[in-house]
Amino acid sequence: MSFQMPGVMTNSSSYRTVPERTERMPSGIPFIVGNEGAERFSYYGMRAILVVFMTQFLMGSGGGLDVMAEGEAKGYYHLFVSAVYFFPIVGAVIADAFLGKYRTVIAFSVLYCLGHLALALDDTRIGLSIGLTLIAIGSGGIKPCVSANVGDQFGALNQHLLSRVFGWFYFAVNLGSFVSTLLIPIFLKWFGPHVAFGVPGLLMFIATWIFWLGRRDYVHVPPGGMAFVRETFSLEGFRSVGKLVGIYAFVAMFWALYDQTASAWVLQARSMNLRWMGVDWLPSQIQAINPVLILIFIPIFSYGIYPAVNRVYRLTPLRKVSIGLFVTVVSFLIPAWVETLIAAGETPGIFWQVLAYMVLTAAEVMVSITCLEFSYTQAPKNMKSLVMGIYYMSVSLGNAFTALVNFFIQNEDGSSKLEGASYYLFFSGLMFVTAVLFIVVAMKYQEKTILQDGSV
Repeated sequence: MSFQMPGVMTNSSSYRTVPERTERMPSGIPFIVGNEGAERFSYYGMRAILVVFMTQFLMGSGGGLDVMAEGEAKGYYHLFVSAVYFFPIVGAVIADAFLGKYRTVIAFSVLYCLGHLALALDDTRIGLSIGLTLIAIGSGGIKPCVSANVGDQFGALNQHLLSRVFGWFYFAVNLGSFVSTLLIPIFLKWFGPHVAFGVPGLLMFIATWIFWLGRRDYVHVPPGGMAFVRETFSLEGFRSVGKLVGIYAFVAMFWALYDQTASAWVLQARSMNLRWMGVDWLPSQIQAINPVLILIFIPIFSYGIYPAVNRVYRLTPLRKVSIGLFVTVVSFLIPAWVETLIAAGETPGIFWQVLAYMVLTAAEVMVSITCLEFSYTQAPKNMKSLVMGIYYMSVSLGNAFTALVNFFIQNEDGSSKLEGASYYLFFSGLMFVTAVLFIVVAMKYQEKTILQDGSV
């Protein structure tokens, strides 16, 4: 695939503000995709070891261990993820109204790097709090800008490449996730938390550098200023956002389940036989199967399953999401079954979790990738980052719900009101009810496509 070279600049400080009229791939895409891969390495590498760090390596201010109980660690982990996906709304407003996407990404990336530095230098609760706060602000702040910046590079002539590029974008996300999820748990075991958190910090610095290198190739959509405020609070703005909020409210439950792969599933893996394919895996390494499956499933769904189904049943974006929500229900029934085996004194093999990951990853392809493209195409022209931020709020709400559940079900003696299989069955039941109700909402939604050059 060839890339369109950037147009001639009139001076050293000018940037393109609208997409070039070309059928070829925009020249800024490699920088955006490269940045995303390195940034996701940093985020998922840090996230992969977070629960293990909190329950096994966390130090007290006096020098001794000060680890958390499993329920407490799960609660704080999901509060952190909730914060990560809350701050996109802040970054979106700053980008769309004041700084533009490029300058917003650079500014928040600096905070992101400082957060990794705090985790690497201080392994106490103080370092944990400062580091996770800065990472939540930094990671959340850039999130809607980077994904919306992908769509900004396309116009009417090359919009047919948009789905393909969002696939590449997600490919980079999962490639970075796969490599870091395998490596960082090993670094934690061999070298301790300072190195294990330091390496993701280095990758975040590299991600920032890559994004800066592409500054002359990007389309820089100017911030909207008061026009953004007027459009946001206009009748049309409220209608556009209101319809999407109705969709995202249901998608939130998907994330309430999905993000437990890095908390509840990791803790469950510690009670399972971790030898698989001749390798003794670490509990937090099993998460690496998800990005591998994503890399496999994206082309299978894009070029095989979706075209085949479309021949007999038209798959709109919302229909894909709806099917994905039902598939998610099945993915949580599998670890529920694993818990029944553990309760009998048995030691089930880790392949059961691999099977659960296969089901959940299929749901992820249908829900997450589809929602990224859907959010961009449904958003008004001057509200692209804002709508992406609102979409990410669904992830925040889902994780906030999971955190509240975990704090609520804790007993004073450290036990849980939802032990074993009942914990997973609780979330499976909620997911099933959500999926059924989503059908009604999706049937009433009228889809449209809005791109940056004004084409609809």
